[in-house]
Amino acid sequence: MSEFRTNWFLRVAVLSVVAGFVAVSAQDGREGVGDWPSTNYLGSANRFSPLTQITPENVATLERVWSIHLKPAGYTGRLREDQSIPLVIGPTMYLGSPYGAVMALDATTGAEKWRFELPGNDVPSKRGIAYWPGDGDVPPSLIFGTSSGGLYSIKAGDGTLNTGFGEAGIVNLKTPEVMRDFTDAGYLLLSAPTIYKNLVITGAGTGEGRGLPNGTGPAGDTRAWDARTGELVWTFETVPGPDDFGYDTWGGDSARNRSGVNVWGYMSIDEGRGILYMPIGAPNDDRVGVDRPGDNLFSSSVVAVDANTGEYLWHFQLVHHDIWDYDAQSAPLVVDLERDGETIPALLVVNKNGLLFTLHRVTGEPIIPIEERPVPTSELEDEYASPTQPFPIKPEPLTQMTISRDNLYTGEPQHQAYCEAMVDDNDMKLGGPYMPIAVNRYSISPPGPAGGINYWGPAYDPLLGLFVSNTTNLFQPMRLVQRADGTWVNSGPLAGIRRFGDPDRRLPCGPTPWGELVGVDMETGDIAYRRNLGVSDMLPVGMRDTGRPSTGGITLTASGLTFVGGSDDFRFRAFATETGEKLWEIRLPSSIQATPISYMGSDGRQFVTVVSTGGGLTGSQVTNDEIITFALPR
Repeated sequence: MSEFRTNWFLRVAVLSVVAGFVAVSAQDGREGVGDWPSTNYLGSANRFSPLTQITPENVATLERVWSIHLKPAGYTGRLREDQSIPLVIGPTMYLGSPYGAVMALDATTGAEKWRFELPGNDVPSKRGIAYWPGDGDVPPSLIFGTSSGGLYSIKAGDGTLNTGFGEAGIVNLKTPEVMRDFTDAGYLLLSAPTIYKNLVITGAGTGEGRGLPNGTGPAGDTRAWDARTGELVWTFETVPGPDDFGYDTWGGDSARNRSGVNVWGYMSIDEGRGILYMPIGAPNDDRVGVDRPGDNLFSSSVVAVDANTGEYLWHFQLVHHDIWDYDAQSAPLVVDLERDGETIPALLVVNKNGLLFTLHRVTGEPIIPIEERPVPTSELEDEYASPTQPFPIKPEPLTQMTISRDNLYTGEPQHQAYCEAMVDDNDMKLGGPYMPIAVNRYSISPPGPAGGINYWGPAYDPLLGLFVSNTTNLFQPMRLVQRADGTWVNSGPLAGIRRFGDPDRRLPCGPTPWGELVGVDMETGDIAYRRNLGVSDMLPVGMRDTGRPSTGGITLTASGLTFVGGSDDFRFRAFATETGEKLWEIRLPSSIQATPISYMGSDGRQFVTVVSTGGGLTGSQVTNDEIITFALPR
């Protein structure tokens, strides 16, 4: 008898509580048990579906039941990558398209119900849209940002604008308060907003790097808007003002007009307590901090605020004085942990560096101890890198944090020689965690700005007490050079977004595995398992089990399944959540850049849907534009 069946009765007992919670939530119109009502399923961001029709025993019989193409008829341009996670409310699926539309589909058949076309060349936020159930006077609505800095509200029933929202259905996010004197600068909403009661809570897309002098530019503030009218309700200033807590962590006047320090990924919320958790990114410039001495709050931090008012409650800074682009960018997981017979409200927090911090979500205090450890100093004069950085006692790092000449890729002779030559010919400086970028020399300090774990984030199974995430070990060379005006910048043919590897063959040069599925037992804080995730088809047979970099997250179900695309090897897979054993795999026309969802169709079947468009961290081309849905045979 399988381990899954042995624990089945316990799982059903706990599942009844989970399903009861979701059913209660459905009474206010927000979601049903079989829906997928927000990008990360619920405000807790656990991406844990209570559906159990697809099980470890029958998942291998999944078959493709419907698919549609995203590109519109007559489109002749290049295919576009899509990272949007669809929503399912009742019989309808909603999603934003990279081709400038928001679409409603029959979730059971894929038939199009309506399509809202954005004007001009505008496109909806690349990482999702939000659903608001309405208030009786205003009907259920879809609310989403755009690349032009707009915030739209359209009726979920027919896709027409809610004209009472903002100006004829649109709020201009580029207000003077956030744009300041930088009216020509870019500003957009990258991810789905967070819905709390009748509030629409938005992060900010301010751009990265040194686009404007001294890291200045639009503010990265988090704001809440009235879902009915579009009126601004509250603002949280992510860079403190002169009279605010945290201002003294910015040396001199370096906080003035500072850009970055923004939520560009997903937020999460403790709906019962009304606490919003904001994962905030690095400051601009995110590779050089000579003009911003100090720890720089609230950059690269998780900040908890009152969701009703935006009032500050607590913060935890994951990276002091961030000069590695190690944003906090994925939604913290709102979970309950059992300790000595007591239920503790917890928050599981990760960022790009691949460390997992376990905090009390009401107070921000560590549940698993955290210690400040010494880290290297910078070679750059006037770069006052923090002498220490926080590390959790448990678990061990989820991703690789050290690279040396002795632990480069080994295996295929051709690629092994390529990697050795890349390091030797460029006199690369290789090191461990938090080694600052070298001056006038390429250097690598894993995991690098691609992460670790990036915006897609982890998931949590409350029945097993398991934190689960796909992880990436794909490093990035960087080099500081001085411009003629005296400023420093990360620059060079191998710097920027060039990964550490062979771009033609899409083979990284760090040690394998290049991608893993990792489970953490949250009762003990120990790693429960590591499994290679992905294969390198371009390598000879017998050398392909390398793992592959990921750009999309995982989804868990109450039957004990983990669904994941993400890896750039064109596969979609299912694993046993408890053990990490692979149970099913299918090859698609391209890789999956978005997190899969699972929902119940109107025909009584559980569906699993993925968006397959290709692309990814290693530069593979966009080769497909499909939404693909799977189910068990009838």
